[in-house]
Amino acid sequence: MEFPQFRKLKNSKSYYRIDSDLDFTELQQVGSKWFKYEFTATQFPDKIKLQELLQQQDPYLAISASDFQTILEQI
Repeated sequence: MEFPQFRKLKNSKSYYRIDSDLDFTELQQVGSKWFKYEFTATQFPDKIKLQELLQQQDPYLAISASDFQTILEQI
């Protein structure tokens, strides 16, 4: 699999950039503000979430790098 991969939640409140099998960045909207969080999946729940993101399981959708970048520029 090639990295980075980009995903979002169906409700468009969180956007994700997956940089490796263990590393990802989340952009999360809370109210009118956006927050950036960087994760390294070391615990089992985080690894499961990362696999769901990569497999595009519901509620995650694939997006383009430019979609992610547009939100990142708002932070």
